[in-house]
Amino acid sequence: MWSLPRTSALVSIRLVPEETSPCRQLASCREVAVARDALPATAENEYYWSDLIGLSVLNTEQQILGKVKELLETGVNDVLVVQGERERLIPFVPQVVLEVDVAAGTIRVEWGLDW
Repeated sequence: MWSLPRTSALVSIRLVPEETSPCRQLASCREVAVARDALPATAENEYYWSDLIGLSVLNTEQQILGKVKELLETGVNDVLVVQGERERLIPFVPQVVLEVDVAAGTIRVEWGLDW
């Protein structure tokens, strides 16, 4: 199964009495930035979301569906938000996402142009 490590999964906040003020400020943030070189290397078929944003999405007929604008976490599976001539929501699951080639800047999917 495909998985996407998230930088937020690397951050753990524990309130300690003598550090409550800075910790509370940090805990109220929606996002925490982590330097790219501080992140662990991904395993095969694992990707950081930031590596996927901006990649071109093509279907099996080599039709360009658009570029990854963002990803959504739904609880069941992640979803690619692809912006082309219209916005498409494509589930990031192995049955749909056939190949991710970050170096080439492409994601190949089993997804019709008119879906």
